[in-house]
Amino acid sequence: MSKRNTPQRRHQILALLNEQGEVSVDDLARRFETSEVTIRKDLAALESNGLLLRRYGGAVTLPQELIAEPAQVVSSYKQAIARAAALRIREHARIIVDSGSTTAALIPELGARAGLVVMTNSLNVARALTELEQEPVVLMTGGTWDPHSESFQGQVAEQVLRSYDFDQLFIGADGIDLQRGTTTFNELLGLSRVMADVAREVVVMAEADKVGRKIPNLELPWSGIHTLITDERLPAEAREQIQARGVTVICAAVS
Repeated sequence: MSKRNTPQRRHQILALLNEQGEVSVDDLARRFETSEVTIRKDLAALESNGLLLRRYGGAVTLPQELIAEPAQVVSSYKQAIARAAALRIREHARIIVDSGSTTAALIPELGARAGLVVMTNSLNVARALTELEQEPVVLMTGGTWDPHSESFQGQVAEQVLRSYDFDQLFIGADGIDLQRGTTTFNELLGLSRVMADVAREVVVMAEADKVGRKIPNLELPWSGIHTLITDERLPAEAREQIQARGVTVICAAVS
């Protein structure tokens, strides 16, 4: 089965597991004509989504007492934005992926990109990157853990970032101020600005309903943003105002 059929293979693994109650890595590798490493990544990804429980050499169905509430579904708008963002990433690119639910939606879209180097300040993003079939080189900023943003922040993280240069930064936003730029509830702004400084292209990923939110903290000014990827709900007037700031605006359509 082609590597591009990862979702289909994982769906079939779950179907086998539900039928048999237990599956083994070697049996699955033979069945799907792929490596045991790939199967282990499949099982790790399915376990992280609460769909099975790994055991030595394979996996079993979840005991009833461990079945949790379903994970939060990523909106169709975030998925569309993520697909549009992934199209801008070339193979062997060096990118930064900031913490946040919209930027995290980008990770599953990167499975077919070879040779990526990805820096992040998010444990969730780093974990998702290691589950990709073509696993990139993963770099972590380190630093001080901020429970509000669920990411690493602070001077250590900033110093690590300044040791590298990157092709692109993919960053979210709590709000979009048509006059000023992107805004955030988080008062720790330093790392976002350093991320922008060390990247040749700054790509903001934000749903259109973020436009006009009254949030006091300016994160990135329009002068520091190259591209905004949002969704098809963005009003034409808002798009024109942002483009007038010299920013490329991409409105992703929900398929």
